[in-house]
Formats: sequence, structure tokens, C-alpha cells
Amino acid sequence: MAFPARFLDELRDRTALSDVVGRRVRLVKKGREHSGLCPFHKEKTPSFTVNDDKGFYHCFGCGAHGSAFDFVMETEGLSFRETVEKLAADVGMQVPEDSPEERQRAERKKTLYDVVEAACQYFEQQLSLPGGQQALKYLRDRGLSDQTIGKFRLGFSPDRRDALAGALGTQGHNKDELVAAGLIIKRDDGSTYDRFHGRVMFPILDRRGRVVAFGGRVLGSDKDVAKYLNSPETDLFHKGHLLYALDTAQVAARAGQALVVTEGYMDVIALYQAGFEGAVAPLGTALTEEQILELWKIMPEPVLCFDGDNAGARAATRAAVRALPLLRAGVGLRFAALPSGEDPDSLVQKQGSQAFQALLDAAKPLSQVLWEMEQAQGPTDTPEGRAGLQKRLDDHVRRIEDATVRNHFQSTFKDRVWKLGRAEGPQRAQGGWKTQGGRGFKPSKPQVFGAEDGRKAAQSSRLDLSAVREEILLAALITHPELFDEVGEKLGSLAFSTVALDKLRQEALKTLAKDASLDSEAFQRHLRGCGYAEILDSLLSPRVFGHAFFARLTEPFNTALAGWNETYELYCRRDLEAELREAERRLAADMTAENFERFKALKIQEQTAQQRNVK
Repeated sequence: MAFPARFLDELRDRTALSDVVGRRVRLVKKGREHSGLCPFHKEKTPSFTVNDDKGFYHCFGCGAHGSAFDFVMETEGLSFRETVEKLAADVGMQVPEDSPEERQRAERKKTLYDVVEAACQYFEQQLSLPGGQQALKYLRDRGLSDQTIGKFRLGFSPDRRDALAGALGTQGHNKDELVAAGLIIKRDDGSTYDRFHGRVMFPILDRRGRVVAFGGRVLGSDKDVAKYLNSPETDLFHKGHLLYALDTAQVAARAGQALVVTEGYMDVIALYQAGFEGAVAPLGTALTEEQILELWKIMPEPVLCFDGDNAGARAATRAAVRALPLLRAGVGLRFAALPSGEDPDSLVQKQGSQAFQALLDAAKPLSQVLWEMEQAQGPTDTPEGRAGLQKRLDDHVRRIEDATVRNHFQSTFKDRVWKLGRAEGPQRAQGGWKTQGGRGFKPSKPQVFGAEDGRKAAQSSRLDLSAVREEILLAALITHPELFDEVGEKLGSLAFSTVALDKLRQEALKTLAKDASLDSEAFQRHLRGCGYAEILDSLLSPRVFGHAFFARLTEPFNTALAGWNETYELYCRRDLEAELREAERRLAADMTAENFERFKALKIQEQTAQQRNVK
């Protein structure tokens, strides 16, 4: 609504800006102004000033500037109308209604708030009754204390189709109100039934701590029933704009805790109980642009922490790409990669809060995640590969609308692509989303072509090295199928020199893409059944294992991964000599600084490769 100008002027006159700001910032009066540490960016020396006479605040550090209305909207995430209502209530003013329609809408929303609050109280009560004991046991088995259950107002919806409608009807709430609040569903014939039944209930609160909707988790394992069910869109609830537990998290984040985005209700609650009170979660959708902007109102660089599986990696990728057009100076995202198979709930339950804090400390900035995501798409040790990488990165950079941020991203990525050829093989391109703890994996240096079974290795020394390395890459994957998540994309980018070996490579990748949980025995059994018995006998033999001990079934995962990655790097260097010859030709034809730097980088890479082979 459009508020009357006279009302807004009077509200400004009655509102002391220093009082509003002073609720969140420790201010010191200096003459006619107040000063303190800016709440919009981190600083050690105060550069934030408040002037009551002029009615505005200003930060000389980050440039934040505005009125009391702006301050409340920015720090509390409220709309303009909600801000006016809040400030008016603080000074005892009545907010005017400018039309009968607006008054009717306001009354309708007020009624809906009453309805969903009554429903929340009903669900809470049901949890403590005999019928809710299974739900209560579920929550306690998940490690939640009674205090935490009460804090998040968790409840239970009885497994009856008319339980809620009957209970709220006795309190004077009619079915039309319950339909409008998303609590019951109306059939075409006019009959109704409860939306939630037989579920653990998670109330969803808005920024001001008011119940606006619910999420429900089904008890049992009926595959025909959705595991989680959320309220539909209503006048109170817009799932793309709100985040679960935002009301609690914004207070914790402004008190200095990390603002952490997880995937689900239980992750948020478990983290809160472990001491991470700044946790939030989207509501059944991927993180939206509106939700990212809401996060930035609270903290300039929240941490996104998704599950350590392929779905979590995809969610992180979507969030990274979605944030690009919204970026501006001073705000961004960081990404914390959970160990494979873990979520925040399971991690703190198994390893405690220190393990999760270490994961947050290792969180990577958005630019690094984009770099690793695109670098993992294919080899980058040829001009064509690096050109493809540069093209993919440039496509991302063009999505950034802020010119300053866009220029910094572009400059950083160009420098990295240029320096890529100088990096020592096993220390680069290791840190994809799936790396342990987000820190990147630096492999040990196993003796790939080594002393063990020297006689057999000597006999094989006359074989083509590329073919041997192809066999090693496949053998290690077959004996350690759990490598698939780490090496699948790299192996998928190759084309092996022999038709038979390449067909086996394709079949292995296709099989593990469908079921990455296969152990080596089951994996081999499947491949033999597909007609690859003879080639498997050749691969899984001392002839190959003599070159690569790490590929043996008895070696642990980390050893196998380190050896696989080193073999992959050596295999990919087969084109280095040809690339170097091309660089020499270009330098002879055109003695530019760029061509010389390119030639020098390739020579360094060649020398590094030679040194590693000597070792």
C-alpha cells in the first residue's frame, strides 16, 4: 500500500535513528553524531556514523547509507510495509489503512496467522500424547533433546483425514480459512481432508518468528508416499523467498556465528543443537535468487553446505551459477564440501562439532568452485583443452552484471588458465567438489613403475607406455569401484588406443553410473557376464600389477586414488611433446612476448615431467 506522506513524516520525526541503530550497534556519542562499528562489513576501527538531526546513517568504509527505514529493512530483512508497521508500533502510532480492500486483506492475513498458529499448537500437543509416541521416538532417535524439540516447536499430525479440521473447528476456524492457510485440501465435490496426516511436523516461521507454513515427514517407509511434504503457496507463505529457521539464524549470524545453508530441516536442527545456530535451509526447492539476496542482507558471505553426494554437488553447482548475475562488490558465497555419504546431521552426530567447524573453515569461495567445476570437465594439458576451459569460464563471467566484479573474475581466471601448464601434475586439478573436507587431495608418490616384481616389469618395459597406462587406469577402477565418484569424469573424457579396451572402459563407466555401490567382486562378475572375461584375466594379473601395485585389490582407497591420479597425469602428458613442438614453431615464426611465455611454460612442464619420471 502507499502510506500517506504526512504519516511517514510524523513517523520519521518520532523515531530516533540512534535508538533504532543502537539496538544492533554499540554507539558512542561524539558531538551531534554517534559512531560505531559498521554492521554491514567487518571492521576494527569505527567508520559508521549516525546523525539524528539529518535522519541518516553513513559508513565511510563500505558506503552504506540510509534512513531508519533502510536500516531496519537491511538488518532484519523486512519489507517496507513490515518496517513501517514495526517502527510505528515502537512509537505507539496506528498505521492507517488506505482502502477497504487493503483493510480486508490485512484482516484476512491476520486471521491466517491465527489459523496456522493454532495448527502449530495442536501439532505440538499431539506429539506428547500417546498417539504421537512413535513420532517422538523418531526425533529422540535422531539425537534431538526435548529442549531442541521445544525450540523448533516440532509436532505430530495424527494419521486421520479430519483430525486437524475437527480440532480447529471447535476453536471457531472454518474450513475456508483452513483451505486458505494450506492446512486442508478441498475436493471437487466440496468435501475436505487434512493435508498432513501421520507425519512429524516442522513449523516454518517467517523472519519475525511467526508460523506461516509447515513441512511434514512421513513415518514409516511407504514408497508410494512422499517422504517430505510442504504447505502450498498461500498469502503467508512463498517458499522461494523464505528459508527455514531464518528467524533464529539471523540473530546468531549477526552475533558473529557463520550463516550456513544446508539441505533439510533435520540438518538445520542438528546443527543448532551442536552449537551452529546460524543454519538455514531452502524449502523443498533449489536455492533461489530471492533466497540468496535474503542471505546477503544478513551476512556478506554465507556458507553453502550440501550433502556429500552427486545430488549435493549438483545443488552446489546450481547455486553457484544462479548467484553469478546477483554478485556485487562485497558479497559472495562460500562452499563447504561434505565427505562422501555424509550430511551435516550425520557428520556432527558421528564426529562432533569440531569436525563441522573444520569443514566450514575450509570452505571455498565461489570463484574457486567455478574453477574446479570447469577444470574437471576434461584434460587441460593441451592448447585445445585449455581453450575449452577458458571458453567455459568466460561463459560464466559474462553472466555477472556488476562490471567491477566481472572484471576481477575474468582477470583471475585468465591468469589461472595461463599458469595451468606450469603447475606440477598431481598438485593441480585435485580439488573437485568431492574432495575430503574441501581441502583438496595431495597424493603420496607411489612408485608406479617400480621395483616390485621387477622381472615381470622388465619384460613389459618394451610395451607401449600409453597402452600400459590405459590398462592400469581400468584395472585400478575394477579393483576399487569406489573410485568412480572421483575419477569417472576423467576416465570418461579419454578414448583408449585399442577397441577392446575402450569398449571395456565404456561398459565399466556405464555400469558404475547406474550403481556406484557395487563392490569389486560384483563388478567383475557383471563385466565377465558381458563378455569381458578374457580381457579381465589379462588386466587383473601380475603383468599389470607389476607396474602398479596400487591397483591391487588389497590396497586401500587413498593409495589407489593417488596412484590412479598420477597415472592419469602421466598418460595425459603424451601430447606434451607435440604441443612443445608447436610452441617452438610459433615462436620461430613470431617472436612475441606471449609466444615466448607460452614456450617457457611448456618447457617448465616438460622439465617437471622429466624430473618426476627420474624419481
